[in-house]
Amino acid sequence: MSTLQETIHQMGKQARAASYALAQLSADEKNEILRAMAASIRSDAANLLEANALDLAAGKEKGLSAAMLDRLMLNEARIEAMAAGIDQVATLPDPVGQTMDAWERPNGMRIEQIRVPIGTIGIIYESRPNVTADAAVLCFKTGNATILRGGSEAIHSNLAIAEALGKAGAPAHAIQLIPFTDRESVAALAGMDKWLDLIIPRGGKGLIETVVSLARMPVIKHYDGICHLFVDAAADMEMAVSLTLNSKTQKCGVCNALETLLVHHEVAAEFLPKVATALRSNGVELRGCEQSLTILPDLIPATTDDWETEYLDLILSIKVVDSLDAAVAHINAHGSHHTDVIVTRDEANAEQFLRSVDSACVFHNVSTRFADGGEFGFGAEIGISTDKLHARGPMGLRELTSYQYRVRGNGQIRG
Repeated sequence: MSTLQETIHQMGKQARAASYALAQLSADEKNEILRAMAASIRSDAANLLEANALDLAAGKEKGLSAAMLDRLMLNEARIEAMAAGIDQVATLPDPVGQTMDAWERPNGMRIEQIRVPIGTIGIIYESRPNVTADAAVLCFKTGNATILRGGSEAIHSNLAIAEALGKAGAPAHAIQLIPFTDRESVAALAGMDKWLDLIIPRGGKGLIETVVSLARMPVIKHYDGICHLFVDAAADMEMAVSLTLNSKTQKCGVCNALETLLVHHEVAAEFLPKVATALRSNGVELRGCEQSLTILPDLIPATTDDWETEYLDLILSIKVVDSLDAAVAHINAHGSHHTDVIVTRDEANAEQFLRSVDSACVFHNVSTRFADGGEFGFGAEIGISTDKLHARGPMGLRELTSYQYRVRGNGQIRG
């Protein structure tokens, strides 16, 4: 076993011991430590900015895109948002210990189904250093020990954030960050089923597929965000323009940004010129199907690949469809089961869309950018799961728990 593998396996052993210590903490004790973590992030802001500057400089040398550099960047406002997010998690109800169900059997046995921590969780992620804090504190609040493995592009920032969190008085090794960025570290973590109960990859499709192929423990996947917005024939045109613009441009380098716009053919001639003007004024490159090109001849012709591309940039593909059913069929065939929206004043059409689209989040007259744990009231989030088991959509505190059955009796034996 290499030195890297030995180090990571030792971290796993330590995480398992920490998980048992975490399980003994009360909600008040965890919240006090979380508030200390937030204070530590604020007091270490200068160190975080200094570390982040090293990552940004390296990223520019590597030729990272403007969108990727934006995902990587920390500033005073983002550091304060990180700390405020931790404070918010401290105010949320602790799901650990909650009774999910309870009943009594005819023989007098009393059975309870109780939420408990999962135990030890490995999280592999890329780019955004705030994930280090978000993932760590959500796992901590739910009594889970965490091993974090960030991307090489944010290594200095991640180490600085983990160091700040570590000053807050949590049990030893409750939050650990792998200091290696070699690909071998992913394989070592994914094969460590003796110590890890769950692994969560957050990043590009390649990273997730690698983890899935290597993992010896359950995986919760956070695949691409190929999000759609469908403008129905009964849509309010001004609302549709506003929602399209916000979904695409409010922040384009994130998984809940809009990537494909679907427009009902009955309103395409009216809607497309309006939305194209708004999008282009915000620097968005537009790629269109053959039918949309007859309305807007200056669109870049879309290719088959465009319907299955997560741009994470100011690029949008446009397709005119014949019906609501055609829109749903396109989304289910080409989407990533993340977040999809219908804009319509027709309640029946809205309900049909919500029932028919096979995605974690389906919205009616709401920007895709609201597919977010914070916007759902969960506080910080681990990410948006595109799985169906055991978590789907924004992963907050409840999704980081399992359950156990606690049975109480007075000497019952089975005949």
